[in-house]
Amino acid sequence: MQPLSNSAVLHLWESGIRLHTLDRNLLALRAAFPETSYEKLADWPLGRRNRALAQILASWFGNESGADLQGWVACPRCREKLEFRMDSRPLTEAPEPTPEGPVTVNGRLFRLPTSRDLARAVREPDPGLAAILLLESCHLQGNSSVSSVEDLEDTGEQMALADPLAEIRVTFHCSNCGHEWEETLDLGAFVWAKIEMLAKRLLREVHALASAYGWIENEILSLSEARRSFYLRMVEA
Repeated sequence: MQPLSNSAVLHLWESGIRLHTLDRNLLALRAAFPETSYEKLADWPLGRRNRALAQILASWFGNESGADLQGWVACPRCREKLEFRMDSRPLTEAPEPTPEGPVTVNGRLFRLPTSRDLARAVREPDPGLAAILLLESCHLQGNSSVSSVEDLEDTGEQMALADPLAEIRVTFHCSNCGHEWEETLDLGAFVWAKIEMLAKRLLREVHALASAYGWIENEILSLSEARRSFYLRMVEA
């Protein structure tokens, strides 16, 4: 995996500011795996994409505690805010999606969904119709229509078995009211939040040191973190 330099952080953040979340994911993946084209990245099964995003979190933003996924959720019953801390590393060790060939459901063949398929589905505001569009875009052979809720569930279950990381579900328990529910873990959102936070921190440091010493951006970004922090402490003293 390609390391993330300070200059690359700012370039990545600037390039992705106005992009959709799915495009930001591909932008980050391209920076981490420069030997792979955007076209090939967009055709990765969602499980492979999510596994790679977990690798980015662990490699670029990991720490000794391993808690590189931090945030909060609101209980859907009582609205109590719950903080959570998770480690992305177990996701990086998950197996690649299987099988490599099509998934067969009730005599129909489907390939595993990709970022391209997800991009088409997210344009549909109705979640049920979006799920149908996602499955039909992956259809290869036979009757492509999803005729019932059971049919939709059967197909979704078989696809999930073939690609377990395509949708990462996390179970939460509210200590206030006892309610238990599941949420989808959006690894791409975590990756972008960390890129944005790091980019803004670097820009503030560039501003402080450029104002104090007259250095240009490239000179400041080329400093090691230890040296940059020491200069900042002297400026702020």
